[in-house]
Amino acid sequence: MHFEEFLKPELIWTKSDVSTHLDVFELIAAIAHKESYVADNFLEKIKEREENFPTGLELDGYAVAIPHTDPECVKEQFIAVLTSKNGIPFKRMDDASQEVKANVIFMLGLNEPHSQLEVLQQLMGVLQNKETVEKLLSFNNGNDVIDYLKGITQQVN
Repeated sequence: MHFEEFLKPELIWTKSDVSTHLDVFELIAAIAHKESYVADNFLEKIKEREENFPTGLELDGYAVAIPHTDPECVKEQFIAVLTSKNGIPFKRMDDASQEVKANVIFMLGLNEPHSQLEVLQQLMGVLQNKETVEKLLSFNNGNDVIDYLKGITQQVN
């Protein structure tokens, strides 16, 4: 199982001008709900989980966030991707009193516990490569993001 299997073109935004993590959640939840990927309580649960377990990560000269929530909120597994040139404030995973400005957000909508751990490991391998993040930030549409990520994971495997 590879994380790119869960990418959905309708859940990818490039160079977004969304400015808060709550706006990110509302944007993704609205489309995911419309597509019947999530339960009615998804937005509430993603906000709650982020408040209790922040997902911002400071990496080498850039930041990312990987929000996710309880499996029972997800009807069909997905990964949403949003890139932002300006960065979106997220509390840090390792120190909730600090914030990072995440340039890349991967929201995980997974409903199988083993999927979540495997996908997180794969994503961290991808996101720890600064060139990969810079490439993701350069794309203007979701299909380019998907094609690129598929190409990377095929090289690794």
